[in-house]
Order: sequence, then C-alpha cells, then structure tokens
Amino acid sequence: MAKKTLLITIILILSLSGVSQAVTSVAAGKCMVCHKEISPGLYQQWLASNHALHNVTCIDCHGAEPKDADAYKHQGGFISTLVTPKDCGVCHRREAEQVGMSHHAKAGQILESNDAYLAHVAGGNPVAVTGCESCHGAKVQINSSSENKLSAKSWPNSGIGRINPDGSLGSCNACHTRHEFDKSQARQPETCGKCHLGPDHPQKEIYEESKHGNVYFTNKDKMNLDADRWIVGKDYFTAPTCATCHMSATSSQKVTHDVGNRISWTLRPPVSEYQDNWKQKRSNMKNVCINCHSDTFVDGHYYQFDALVHLYNEKFAKPAGAVMKILKKNKSLENSADFSNDIEWIYWEIWHHEGRRTRHGAAMMGPDYTWWHGMYEVAQHFYFKFLPEVKKTGDTEAIAYIDNMLKNDPMHRWMSQSTEELKKGIKSGEIQKIYENMFESKIGLK
Repeated sequence: MAKKTLLITIILILSLSGVSQAVTSVAAGKCMVCHKEISPGLYQQWLASNHALHNVTCIDCHGAEPKDADAYKHQGGFISTLVTPKDCGVCHRREAEQVGMSHHAKAGQILESNDAYLAHVAGGNPVAVTGCESCHGAKVQINSSSENKLSAKSWPNSGIGRINPDGSLGSCNACHTRHEFDKSQARQPETCGKCHLGPDHPQKEIYEESKHGNVYFTNKDKMNLDADRWIVGKDYFTAPTCATCHMSATSSQKVTHDVGNRISWTLRPPVSEYQDNWKQKRSNMKNVCINCHSDTFVDGHYYQFDALVHLYNEKFAKPAGAVMKILKKNKSLENSADFSNDIEWIYWEIWHHEGRRTRHGAAMMGPDYTWWHGMYEVAQHFYFKFLPEVKKTGDTEAIAYIDNMLKNDPMHRWMSQSTEELKKGIKSGEIQKIYENMFESKIGLK
C-alpha cells in the first residue's frame, strides 16, 4: 500500500512538473515572439547568450510573484522589469552571496556620504541621480501608477550597489551587461572603467598607463577572453586585467565576486588603514602576482606601496585632518554649512582627489599618477593653499599646530632650509633617511 501511494505521488509530481514546464514554455514563447519584433537588439543579445544556449528564457529571470513590490501584470502573467542579485542567485547562488558581502554591494551607501551631499547642494538632484547614483546605485523607488511600477526618479539604474525592493543589494548587470551577459566582457578593463575613472579614483587611467595595461592593449588577442575556464598562467599569461587581480581564478584560488577579498589597504578615506584580515587578503593578491612575478618582485612592490601610503598618511593626511577638527571644534569657519568655505574644498581635494590618485597610482604601478597627478598636487595644495587658508581663519590653536609642524617635524622642515642645504641632504641620503625612519617605525622595524 505504501509503495502504491509513493508511486501515485511521484506520478502526480511529475505530471504537475510537466504542466508547469509547459506553462513556462508558452509564456517564454510569447516573450520571444513579441520582443523579437519590438526590441530586436535585446532579443539578439539574448539569443547569442549562454542563457539562450541553456534554455534560460525571459520568464526565468523576469517572472515575478503577485506580492512582489515591483511585480505587474503583463500579457496574462506577473513579471518584473528589475532583475536583482536575489533573482540571479536562484541559479548563481555562490556568486550572489559573494556579491552581497562585497564592497560593490555597499556602494549605494554613498547616499549617506559627503559625495552625495555635495552633488545635491552644489549641483542638484538631477546630477546626483544621473551622476553619482548611476555608478554607485540608488534605492529603487516604486511608482504604482507606472506601467512597470518603477519610478523614473530611480530607474533606469544599474549602479553596482543598487538597493533593490526585494532587500538585495547590487546589480549583476553592472558588469555582466544585459542581455548577452558575456563573460569575456566582464573580464576586460573597459567594463570596470565605466565607474573606476576620473579625478578621485582613476583606476582605468592608471591601468592604461601601467605596464600591465600596456601589455594588455597591445596583446589583447592573446588573452583567451572567451574561454570557459580562465586561469591565469594556464589559460592566458600575457597580461592581467582588473578581473585577473581582483576576481578571477588562479591555480589555487577560485573565482570570487567579493572584490575586496584581495585588497589589504583601504585607499578611499582621508587616512588609509589596513583592511580587516589584511594579511590574508594580501596573501590572496600575492597568489595572483606570483604567476608572472618572482617573490622578490612582489615583496618589493608591497614594500614600496606601503611606504607611499604611510608617507601620505603621516606627512599630509593626519596633519590636515587634525587642523580641520580644530577649526570645526572652535567654530572658526566663516560659514556653518559644510563646503561653504574655501578651506573645506581644498581639504576635500587634497585627500579625495589628489590623495586617492597618489595611493591608487602606487598600488597599480602608475608612476605618473603617483607623482604628477598625485603627491605633487597634494604637496602644492597642502603648502600653498591649505596652510594659508588656515592662517586666514585667525584660529590661534590651528595656527600654532601648523607652525610647530613646520618647525619641528623633519618631513616639513625643508620649507625653512636653503636649496643648497636640501640638495646636499639629498646627495648624502640624509633627506631619504627621514622617510625611511618614519616608514620603518610604522612597520615595526624601529
């Protein structure tokens, strides 16, 4: 009796499954017949994709439940225009989980930062939406009266840290552009360059300047970008791309969609700090580097990179930050609103623009960005824009702080010395020793 009941149950399940698949196939067929005519480019992209090859159709990704916040009725069924990491995670579970833990998923939190504040007050909401939020992502707003329920105030938006109605964070199609979702595209630096470029985070430009970029662009046809398996040192070896270093597989590391998993420093804030678990993350990145470089080369790069970050922190970032705290504590700024005083813009650009370029240039071996677009401008703005503005405030505590720094800090004393003395100090190695002592004290060698 029990076996008979089990048999009937299996038959029933299979029958219902067959019905469900038939219904899905009919719905998918309707999608394709219609969209082939009204949006042929979209249809052709899907047709050329691995999704099409594996019979993943429109309804598999866009199908929705009636209770979903962004669901609407269309051609007899419920669908959603928006496809989120939660939707993609039905098939790509591990990738969706890693995206959810990544820095990319948190990029939408810019809504609470000074970047967004500036865009809104100095520019206006339209520029915040079409500028900042287009890369970082925004909270997707629902408009029940809209035909597809997505508000024009926040859609279209494929920002990497988009805040979706289903609670998920991120947008897979920021890198895997719809509707072909070509893996070779996501492996190329141009894809990352949509957002990682410009005055405050010019990773694209730095990469193009670096030897890595030089070799990639002159040997792109040797990169095997369309391969299913893409292991550095095995499937390609000419050059790395952004994906190679931050995401792609090595002989001993799997692909990861957590882009912070190999980053040891945080280079975004005014003062850089090591990331949580930074030693393991650095080991993860070194594991990529040693496919093309020796241990000595890799260790030397990190020694130089660390020295640059500590130099930037100690010589410019920490003193400038301390002065700004004094001025705000003493209410010495003329206007009360943030960014309504010259000195606030100067300080912002020192760390947010020039300081980031300096640090990213050193991280990615882009010498021009480390110096001419970076530390050169940090120094110029610090000494000849920032410090004079401090003195204009008349704040005696802040002025005493910078006078003491210029007089007693060996990294700043050069301002009161003669050119002959300084050249002699460079030739003898005395000047260089000042910075070596500072760096080695930071890493525990002093």
